[in-house]
Amino acid sequence: MNLFRLDASIRTEGSVSRALADTAEQAWLGEHPGGVVTRRDLGVQPLPGDAWTALAHEVVNPAAPAPAEAHELLDRLGAELLAADAFLFAVPMYNWNVPEQVKTWIDLILKHPQVGIHGDQPLKGKPALLTLSRGGGYGPGTPKEGWDYATPYMRRILADVLGLDLQIAEAELTHAFWNPEMAHLKGLAEESMKTGYEQAAEHGLRIAKLSTV
Repeated sequence: MNLFRLDASIRTEGSVSRALADTAEQAWLGEHPGGVVTRRDLGVQPLPGDAWTALAHEVVNPAAPAPAEAHELLDRLGAELLAADAFLFAVPMYNWNVPEQVKTWIDLILKHPQVGIHGDQPLKGKPALLTLSRGGGYGPGTPKEGWDYATPYMRRILADVLGLDLQIAEAELTHAFWNPEMAHLKGLAEESMKTGYEQAAEHGLRIAKLSTV
């Protein structure tokens, strides 16, 4: 069995999205002790920003084909997804949306002839988990209600465009653990973190069981 895991946080230590994903990964490996985890870490190794531009440009200007490296990268990204039985995406919210490196990855895979928007949804129905972390609070009644553009965007891409059977584990108010101005929210942050870990373990087990089918 093959679990594809994508990380996006620029923090390799203290990252909540990574920690939630670690919990889910361990649950998956508990069901598949001999399973393979294919890793793509965009926080440590972001993709080149000009690859998509070159690939898109050749569509409108066939006389100027994209470099071979751009096509080879697109092939590798697609192959990673096509080989997977289950998926784990660890994404923090930066500036109320997904990190730039995640958007670059999405733009590229959507150009893949099989996986992308012109393909036939070869990943449809496969189990997936998105672990999300948000520094503030964005629920109903909060001052920034409606400012979270990351969660609906990732759901739209992963569930609706790629067709994955998506679950979400999330934790918010994470900045309360270090920002003195948010100290009064630490209790709520701890509750959210606890729920996030519980969701990660539960959904990690779920995608493990579904990926055996």
